[in-house]
Amino acid sequence: MNRLLAFPARRKLSLAGALLATTVLVGGGLTYSRSDAAVSAVDAPLGLPAVSTQVGFADLAAKVKPAVVNISISRPAEVSSTPEMPQAPEGSPMGEMYKHFFDRRGAAPEHALGSGFIIDPAGYIVTNNHVVEGAKNVTVTLDDGSSYSATVVGRDAKTDLAVLKVDAKKPLPYVAFGDSDKSRVGDWVVAIGNPFGLGGTVTAGIVSGHDRDINNGPYDDFLQIDAPINPGNSGGPLFNQSGQVIGIDTAIYSPNGGSVGIGFAIPSNIATKVVGQLREHGRVERGWLGIQMQPMSPQLATAVGLSKSEGVIVDQVEANSPAARAELHQGDVITAFDGNAIKGTRDLALAVAGAPTGKTATLTVWRNGSEKSISVVIAAQAKDKIAATATDQGQSAPVGMALAPLTPDARSEMGLAPNAKGAVVAEVKPGSLAEVSGVRAGDLILNVGNDVISTPDEAASKIHEAQNAKKEAIALLVSRNGTAYYLALQLSQG
Repeated sequence: MNRLLAFPARRKLSLAGALLATTVLVGGGLTYSRSDAAVSAVDAPLGLPAVSTQVGFADLAAKVKPAVVNISISRPAEVSSTPEMPQAPEGSPMGEMYKHFFDRRGAAPEHALGSGFIIDPAGYIVTNNHVVEGAKNVTVTLDDGSSYSATVVGRDAKTDLAVLKVDAKKPLPYVAFGDSDKSRVGDWVVAIGNPFGLGGTVTAGIVSGHDRDINNGPYDDFLQIDAPINPGNSGGPLFNQSGQVIGIDTAIYSPNGGSVGIGFAIPSNIATKVVGQLREHGRVERGWLGIQMQPMSPQLATAVGLSKSEGVIVDQVEANSPAARAELHQGDVITAFDGNAIKGTRDLALAVAGAPTGKTATLTVWRNGSEKSISVVIAAQAKDKIAATATDQGQSAPVGMALAPLTPDARSEMGLAPNAKGAVVAEVKPGSLAEVSGVRAGDLILNVGNDVISTPDEAASKIHEAQNAKKEAIALLVSRNGTAYYLALQLSQG
C-alpha cells in the first residue's frame, strides 16, 4: 500500500535492507553530448538547442555541505492509555500488573534523526517541525564533526517548519534561500542530508511538479522532486544549481518506506516568511477571514449562474469576524483575492493566511447573479487561548498546554464536519507535562476521562477536577490527522 511518509527515522539501520545494488550510468546520469561535434540546431528535437555537457555537482556540493547539519533528538515515548486503570483488590498481584501496563511513564525515550541547514553565521538553523516536535534534547552535528546542543527558537506545525539556535562561539558557514517560484519543472536540484543516519549524503534529481497538495496540512503547497530522499533527510535543504536553497525536504510517497522517486519539499518562498516570523517572535501569525467554506462543484456553479466551477462558496460567516464586518454573506462565491484567481479552498486559505494583519484585501464575489468587489480588513487568527492548568489555580504543577475553540476556520482546516466539537490544542510548552504525555499542538481533544468535550472551558474544567482529586493522570481522547488516540495526560511530576 502506498504511503506518505514524513520523517525522521530511527537510528537503527539494517545493512541487509539498506545496501542496494547500484547501476552506474555514464556521465553520472546527468546530461549528454556527442563526442565528435555539437548537435546542430536542425538535429535538435522541437527546435531546442543542444544539451551542454556537465561534469556533475561536486563543486556545488563542496561549497554548500559545510552549512548542512545532522540533527539527533531524544523525546519521551508516546504514551497511550485506556480511560481508567482497573482497580485490583488490595494485595493482589494483579495490581502490579495493571500498574505496569497502564503506567508507561518509564518507557524508553525515542531517538530520532533528521537534517537541517544553517541560514545565519550566528547559528540559526532551519529544519522540519516534525524532526524536533516533542524533543527533550536536540543535538546538531556539523559537517566537520563538531556537535552542539541546540535550543528550539520556534516551531510551526501547519507548515512543518522549525528554527533552532546553537552557540558555537564562532561564525558558522551558512547558505541562503533562493526563489522557488523561478524553479521550473525539469530543473536540476540537489538534496543533502542525513538519510538513515549516514550523514552528509548528496543526491540529485529534477523538479517534477509544483503546488502539490498531499493532505499533510492546511497550507500544503509542495515542490515535487525525484532526487532520492529517505528517512533522516527531513529538514534538509534542496539546492538549485546556483547553490541557493529552494526547498526543505519533508516527505516521500512510498509503498515500502524508501525512496521511489516521489519526494516533497516545502518551497523556499513559503519557508522564508515562516522562518522570519519564527526567528523574531517564536511563532507565526496568520491572517484570518472568519468563514467556513467549500469548493464549487459543476452543479453548484450551474445553480448560482457561474460558467466555471471555480472559487469557493461561503457556508458560514463567523460572528464578529472580518468577513462579518465586511458584510460577506452565506452563499457568496469568492472567485478572487486581491485580483488573484481563487480556484479552490486551498487557494483562499493560503492567500488569507499569508496576508499581514491589518491589510485591506479586495474579494471578488459572485452574489445574486452578478459580480461585485468587497473590501475586507484581514485580522490575526484568533487564538482565544485558555490555560488548561495555570499556576494560580492551586495545582501542584502546570500541565503546560493552551486550548482554543473549534472555530469554523479550524473545522475547515482540519477537514471536520460543521457540527464537530472539541477543544483545539493551540500550544504545548516545551518540557511540560503535556509534552511529556505526548500531546501536540494541533490535536483536537474529544474526551477528558469519560466526558465528551465541546469547548476549551469544559476541557480545562475536567483537567482541573482531576488535579484537585489528586489523580496522577487522566485519559485524553484526541484526534490527530484524522485518527483518534488515547493519551495519558500526566498531572503531576513523576
